[in-house]
Amino acid sequence: MPKYNFYTKIESNVPVSNLFYDLNVYKNDANNKKHILLSVTQQPIDPGYYTQPHDTNETDDDLSVIYIIEINLYRKHGGKLISVLSSPAKKMYTLGEIASGKAYSKNKRENICYFETKTQTKPTNDNGDENIHNVKITCLERSFIAKEYPIGSPDNPFDRRKIENQIASRMNHSSYPDQGRTSLCGPASFFYCLQMDRPDVYKQAAYELWLYGKTKIGTLDISPGDGCRHPKGAFYDDYGREAVSGLDWITLASLRDSENSLMSYDEVDDQLAGITMWGKLSEWFEKAGYEKIFDNISLTHANEKDIVKLNSYANQGYRVVTLISAGMLKGWGDGDSSSKNHWIVWDKPVCKVVGGDITTKDSDELIELKLFSWGRVDWQTKDKSSLSYFAKHVFGGLVFKPIK
Repeated sequence: MPKYNFYTKIESNVPVSNLFYDLNVYKNDANNKKHILLSVTQQPIDPGYYTQPHDTNETDDDLSVIYIIEINLYRKHGGKLISVLSSPAKKMYTLGEIASGKAYSKNKRENICYFETKTQTKPTNDNGDENIHNVKITCLERSFIAKEYPIGSPDNPFDRRKIENQIASRMNHSSYPDQGRTSLCGPASFFYCLQMDRPDVYKQAAYELWLYGKTKIGTLDISPGDGCRHPKGAFYDDYGREAVSGLDWITLASLRDSENSLMSYDEVDDQLAGITMWGKLSEWFEKAGYEKIFDNISLTHANEKDIVKLNSYANQGYRVVTLISAGMLKGWGDGDSSSKNHWIVWDKPVCKVVGGDITTKDSDELIELKLFSWGRVDWQTKDKSSLSYFAKHVFGGLVFKPIK
């Protein structure tokens, strides 16, 4: 198995002779087990503010696999090394970017930064009081600000603590992406799979979007426009319930808006601008590093043979994402729908209520499916649904190999 040579860059105005770093390069799998590619401590910074070149551990990972780069910086004071970051700084890059020396950004703000002011303090008033001084410090502008809930508002959906708590709930699987009243079921399906397969990448992408207003997952660039980062409309109903969470707007709406060339996704109740076609959904998965195994999306509904085919992939542990009529789901009411209007992700294969695998001869057999939809992973097909009924509400699926 090969090794790779790794280095990255920091931004600072402190002499390099006074700077040192800890460096960890790793990934977490679906079970949150950490796999270390590189780990060094208290290394000196090279001239030019690059880290030392380090050889990684051996790996047989594909170059598309995403790794998290974590750096802690130290400043030398009086012979001692003092940590200067409140917490380690993190960025993510593919193994290919690491191997080719591209594991840093041309935008210095996106690299690990540490600056010390050289400005002299000045009195804050003219009465000669030398005990009160001020220093001007610049900081990044907030990327996401809701028009109706500005910074400081108790209902601000993008408050840092709210976002951190929502991310934490995703990491322990107490919640999942939920488009709420929006039409963001396509992005929700993508981010659900990412949450399940690479929780570390999900967390880092959400954090980078909140901090910088953009992120990159593999080769998938997510860079929402100004309207999406400053959305209008009500994030809560009359009872104080969320129409969509701040975290889900940051991730789901940002992904959808990044692909909208004609319409800006800038309002919570905007349905049209959030619709995702299957070609675009497939592209998102593949750019993020998923390998597409099978595709039988169609303009017409599926048949029993199509469902059995998709089931064979679900039984092998592949991610099965299907376009359906939402009328087949519980909670839709007594009415029905035959239009293709919703994306779901299978959590398990379709099975017969009485037990056993489905076959093409089981048209009238009652079936059920545990699936992801609207923030829930549950048995959500309507009671007493036959295989033929199910097939008539499915318009094929996309099958992907989970990313590592």
